[in-house]
Amino acid sequence: MSITETTAGTDTAPAAWSDDPYADALRAGRGPLFLRRTDGWLLPLDVERWCSRADAADLSALHRCEGSVLDVGCGPGRLVAALAARGQRALGVDISAAAVERTLRHGGTALRRSVFDPLPGEGRWGTVLLVDGNIGIGGDPAGLLRRAGGLLAHGGLIIAETAPVDIDERVHVRVDDGRRPRPGSGGSHFPWARLGTPALLRQGRALGWLPVDQWEAEGRPFVALRRSTARVTRQSAEHTNSAAVTSSQRSRNPSDDSPAYRS
Repeated sequence: MSITETTAGTDTAPAAWSDDPYADALRAGRGPLFLRRTDGWLLPLDVERWCSRADAADLSALHRCEGSVLDVGCGPGRLVAALAARGQRALGVDISAAAVERTLRHGGTALRRSVFDPLPGEGRWGTVLLVDGNIGIGGDPAGLLRRAGGLLAHGGLIIAETAPVDIDERVHVRVDDGRRPRPGSGGSHFPWARLGTPALLRQGRALGWLPVDQWEAEGRPFVALRRSTARVTRQSAEHTNSAAVTSSQRSRNPSDDSPAYRS
């Protein structure tokens, strides 16, 4: 499959993930950075790990990847770069321009796009990665699993990292650096989800996704899922594209919304 094909731009890159403080943290390679719930509770984001090389836990997931790999919410691109260094075809997608820029700089291939937008190679990817909490994108894990099913080839694999606690939570959050608020910083609240392994397995089974592997590495739990039937109906794919795009994925079409690839 070619990952150099282009697709038409659609609405992507909400301010929450493309402006301060997220972009600042990625460019600096360090935090502090949090997701702040509406009740004030803070979920720390591990920016330093994201901006480092793939660690042993990451590699435990990458070694299980099959075929070409789509890294959803690739961030600064450590997983895409690690796959590229191994000679495995991989594409990262992220709605943050800063994330895509850093991915390219570190030898990966990336596209500035939401997972719910049209993407290259739909229906032909071997593995979809949902790590670093990205099963929570859009606050609708079931919708995200359906979308992943439309991206994968027959028999394709989802590898997801789950929360290290038994949780099944839907919340509204915004990106926050923990400092005094600055005008225009952090963007508005957007829907997010947190799932532990039991919750993900329940969600997956309801949609026909069965676990083929479960493991933990350096305190981080992972699950590999494959559908019991790999048939994807046009109806379900259309439903996902129309219904699963949430307010966290909507914004102006950015001026640089063309595909960006490593040269």
